[in-house]
Amino acid sequence: MNELKPRIHDETNGLDYVLAGDYYIPAIELPWDEDRSIGKWGRMRRVYLEETNPLLLNHLILTGKLHSYLADLNEQARDRYQLIFKQMAATEGVTEDLKRRSQWEWIRAINSIVSQAEEIIRNELIYT
Repeated sequence: MNELKPRIHDETNGLDYVLAGDYYIPAIELPWDEDRSIGKWGRMRRVYLEETNPLLLNHLILTGKLHSYLADLNEQARDRYQLIFKQMAATEGVTEDLKRRSQWEWIRAINSIVSQAEEIIRNELIYT
């Protein structure tokens, strides 16, 4: 009986195959973009896709675009969050002066702004 090669290349489709037991499986590696983090918002979006749209999630995984998609969304969400936070803080008068006068009032106001801004991001970018 012939000895099976540990790795072969198929010229018709251009794929390499690796021997696993008695079968050859495609040696496919997805591109990995390690220099960009998917962050909090990207992880939330991935969980949302797993629960509501597994077909889109599988498509992104199989085309190798999932990491860049989630990293882009995370950057957009982070930028939008910072903008909303600054605007709400200015509107509600949350300043360093308030922090000096009444720390508890400042903390209450900041926590309220954080909660509202996160809710806006979840509704606008994550759960759509």
